[in-house]
Amino acid sequence: VQLQASGGGLVQPGGSLRLSCTASGSIFSVNGMGWYRQAPGKERELVVGISTGGSTMYPGSAKGRFTISRDDTKKTVYLHVTDLKPEDTAVYYCKALVDGIDYWGKGTQVTVSS
Repeated sequence: VQLQASGGGLVQPGGSLRLSCTASGSIFSVNGMGWYRQAPGKERELVVGISTGGSTMYPGSAKGRFTISRDDTKKTVYLHVTDLKPEDTAVYYCKALVDGIDYWGKGTQVTVSS
């Protein structure tokens, strides 16, 4: 099983982007999925999670600018971010519970700078 994240890049403050993460391999079911991020010099933190039924969990201050969604037919989770700020600069990782095992994507860099 592999998770492939994409969609990162250089964005100006106030801009938006959408990250995608697709699970591939021998998969029976994909359960909870989520996005984490790790800024330079900081620990990795949960940004937002989404359950199989579509319930979302925003543990921090992400609610309002960060929107998570999933397409189970594509085994893909998305993260739409608006009004990006320099402090959103980080490597963004996706995580998925697949057949009872947690898998991590390799991460995609998001840099917010003018």
